Amino acid sequence: QVQLVESGGGLVQAGGSLRLSCAASTRLFSINTMAWHRQAPGKPRELVARTTSGGITTYADSVKGRFTISRDNAKNTVYLQMNSLKPEDTAVYYCAALIVPKNYWGQGTQVTVSS
Repeated sequence: QVQLVESGGGLVQAGGSLRLSCAASTRLFSINTMAWHRQAPGKPRELVARTTSGGITTYADSVKGRFTISRDNAKNTVYLQMNSLKPEDTAVYYCAALIVPKNYWGQGTQVTVSS
């Protein structure tokens, strides 16, 4: 069982920045993939960014060049640095951890970008 606790969400104006944190209850090296997803009202949950234990990172096209996923193995924490935020980035952001074959989810943190 893995617990994930997100923090760092909030209200920000368009063009601003936020950094989300996801603290895991287990060592990151035991997790195959850490990822951030988001879900806006009335829309399906979508992948925003992910990082593998081998150091490979991928991003949704909509956030490339603006968001950066990183990990601090010493703190068992994954971050999502979000710059140049847009109103369409407004959503609940969820942290996820894949330990094959199971996916674990955090409770989510709200990000609201005002225009």
